[in-house]
Amino acid sequence: MSTERRNKKNWLSSNMAEKRVKLKSSDDEMFEVDEAVAFESQAVKNMIEDTGIDAPIPLPNVSSKILAKVIEYCKYHVENQKPSDDKQATPEEEIKAWDADFVKVDQATLFDLILAANYLNIKNLLDLTCQTVADMIKGKTPEEIRKTFNIKNDFTPEEEEEVRRENQWAFE
Repeated sequence: MSTERRNKKNWLSSNMAEKRVKLKSSDDEMFEVDEAVAFESQAVKNMIEDTGIDAPIPLPNVSSKILAKVIEYCKYHVENQKPSDDKQATPEEEIKAWDADFVKVDQATLFDLILAANYLNIKNLLDLTCQTVADMIKGKTPEEIRKTFNIKNDFTPEEEEEVRRENQWAFE
C-alpha cells in the first residue's frame, strides 16, 4: 500500500473513530459499524456522502449472513492495514493467511460474497473471492469444472467435439 494511501486511511480512521453507520440487510437485520469499516465499501461511502449517516443504509441485495461476513472482512482489513499508536501494521503474509482462511467457505457463500463485493464495490474482497473461484477452475478439464460447480453439460457429443476442434489451442 502506498504511503499516501496509508496516510489517507490513517486520517480517515482517526477522524471517523467515533462515527457509527447502520447498515440494513435484505432480511431487515441491522448492523452498526465504524464509519471507517463502512467506507471500505465504495457504494456505502457514496450513499453516506449523498444522504448522511443518520438513517440506516439499506442493502437490499445482501443478506444478513453475507453482510456479517463482509463486515468481518472489512473490519479486519481496517484494523490490520493501518499502523496506530499502540501497534504496527500487520505483516502482509499474515493478512494473506487470514484472507485464505476467510474464503474457506461453501460454494454458495463464496458466490454470495462475490455478488455482495460487486454490489458494495469492495474491490479487494471482489478480487479475493474471484481469485478463489479462478483457483478452483485452474488446471481442470471442462468435465471436472462441470462437476465442481454442478454445471449440466447441454452440448451433444457432436457439438462438444466441434467446440474442441475450434478451440484446439485451449486444450494444448
